[in-house]
Amino acid sequence: MESTVLAPLPERMRPHNLSEYVGQKHLVGPGCILRNMIDSGNLSSFILWGPPGVGKTTLARIIAESLDREFHTLSAVSAGVKDVRDIIEAARNKSLFSKSAAPVLFIDEIHRFNKAQQDALLGAVEAGTVILIGATTENPSFEVITPLLSRCQVYVLKPLEAGDLQTLLDRALSTDKVMLERKVSVAETEALFRQSGGDGRKLLNILEIVVDANAMLPEIVIDNRMVTECLQENVAIYDKGGEMHYDIISAFIKSVRGSDPNAAVYWMARMLDGGEDPLFIARRLCILAAEDIGLANPNALLLANATFQIVHTIGMPEARIPLSECAIYLASSPKSNSAYLAIDTALAAAHSNQTAAVPLYLRNAPTKLMSDLGYADGYKYAHDFPGHFTDLEFLPKEFSGTVFYSPQENRHEDSLKAYLQACWPKYYSKK
Repeated sequence: MESTVLAPLPERMRPHNLSEYVGQKHLVGPGCILRNMIDSGNLSSFILWGPPGVGKTTLARIIAESLDREFHTLSAVSAGVKDVRDIIEAARNKSLFSKSAAPVLFIDEIHRFNKAQQDALLGAVEAGTVILIGATTENPSFEVITPLLSRCQVYVLKPLEAGDLQTLLDRALSTDKVMLERKVSVAETEALFRQSGGDGRKLLNILEIVVDANAMLPEIVIDNRMVTECLQENVAIYDKGGEMHYDIISAFIKSVRGSDPNAAVYWMARMLDGGEDPLFIARRLCILAAEDIGLANPNALLLANATFQIVHTIGMPEARIPLSECAIYLASSPKSNSAYLAIDTALAAAHSNQTAAVPLYLRNAPTKLMSDLGYADGYKYAHDFPGHFTDLEFLPKEFSGTVFYSPQENRHEDSLKAYLQACWPKYYSKK
C-alpha cells in the first residue's frame, strides 16, 4: 500500500480564516482597512507589498473565502496575457447570466508581469469585472505601471515580529500531527527566529528540516545548536532560494557605505550567484548613491541611475559587469549623508507645523486683489543684486534661521560650504 505524501509543514499550517491569521494587525486588526473591507463586503482591487513569507497569498485567499468570492490565481512567472484574458472573459460572460459578485483574480509576483500583461488587466479592473489582488516583494512604484497603480490601493505587509513567530511555532507544535507524533518541543528559539528573518514560511520550513534531521530520536528537543548544525548541513537549500536575503543585502550596503570595494563586490556576487534579481541590486545602488554619497560626489547618482537603466535593458549575465563597475565606484567614492539628513530634518519640521504661512513677499500675485493684499510686495529678484544674492528670509517665520542642510567635510561640499558662508554668515558661520 502506498504511503500518503504529506504536504510541507507551511502548507499544512496555512490558516483558513482571519482568526487563524498571524501578523499584519495594522491591516486586519479590528477597525483596520482590510478588516473593514471584509466586514462591509465592499471589496476593491489592491496590491499587497511585503517580504516573502508574511502572509500575502494566505490573506488573499482568506478575503475571497470570507466574502464567498470565486477565486482565480495566476503566477506571474508562468502566466501570459492569454491566461489573464481567459479569466476576464469568463468573469464577463458569467456576469451576463448571474448577479454573483465579481471574482477575485490573485496574481502572485505581479512585479514580474510585463507592461502588456499589466495593460490587459486595466479595463477589467476599471469596470469591476474582476477584483485584482496582486502580491509583490518589490516596490510597486517601480514595477507596476501607473495606470494599474491608480486603480489599486497598495497595502504594505511587515516582516513577522517575534511574538507572531512564537504564535506560529506554538500552533505547529500543538496541532500538527507529525510534530505531535514525534514529540517535538523547543527549548530555545533564538536561532529559529534569527534564521527565519520575519518569514513565517521559512520558520516552518526550518522547523520541519530540523525535525526530519532528528527523526530517529524518541523525543526531539530543539535548541540553538541543533538548528545551527542542521542549517549548516542544508546550506544549499537556503542560499539558492534566497536565504539570508536581508542579511546579505545589509552586508552589501554597509560595505559600500564603509568604502570597501572588495567586500561590496563579494556580497554582490553572493546575491547574483544566489539568483537575486539584478534590478533589486541596481535599485539599492541608486538609493546608496543618494543617501550615502550624495553631494560628496553628485556623479555617483548619475552613474547608479545609468546602471539601473543598463541592467534593465541588457539583463543577465552581462548586467553583472555594469553592476560591478557601479558598486566599485560607489564604494570608492567620498561619502556624505548631508542631503539625507537635510530632507529628514525638514520633513520632521514640516510635520511638526503644517500651517506655517508662506511670507507675503514670496507669494505670487497674479491678480490685482492679491497685489493689494501685499502679495509679492517686498520681494527682491536675486539677479538684480551683486553676486546674484539678496539677504531675504525664505523660510516661514516659525522656522527663521533654521539650518536643515549642513555641508560635510569633503572636496565637493567644501565649495558649497564656502558659498553658503559667504551668502548666509549668520547661519553658516566659519568654524
